[in-house]
Amino acid sequence: MQYPANRSFFHRMAHAGLFFLVLALAGCEKIELERADGPKMNWDMLRGQWVLVNYWAEWCKPCLEEIPELNELDKAPDIAVLGVNFDGVRGEELKRLGERMGIEYTMLAEDPGQKLGWQTPVALPATFIVNPEGDLLEARFGPQTEADIRALIGG
Repeated sequence: MQYPANRSFFHRMAHAGLFFLVLALAGCEKIELERADGPKMNWDMLRGQWVLVNYWAEWCKPCLEEIPELNELDKAPDIAVLGVNFDGVRGEELKRLGERMGIEYTMLAEDPGQKLGWQTPVALPATFIVNPEGDLLEARFGPQTEADIRALIGG
């Protein structure tokens, strides 16, 4: 005669182990961001540096004012600036628009907000500041300066 209680115990343990395996693998999902001009980038490769995700639009005058500041910040070895076009411009048109506006930092082909758990901003310019550990520190609205960002991140 089999011991049903033992079999039931091992059956429950196997299900629990499978549950925790699936849970662990779900946490390992890689977030890939599509660049406007090249291959996808893995969000994890930005760990260890400050990341500024900046939402901009061609018609936004304050956005134009902050582009040179963001270009300078992007040159720092510990800061990466990622630009997101608010109007959803994509492909070659986005690359031409970025060139025309003088954007030198990486432009993303799509809004990463949903993948990162962020709401799309309702005002421009908007800059989401992510610390080197990958946590969203804050969202700022209005044109940013290099001095303001450096004061925030302590650099």
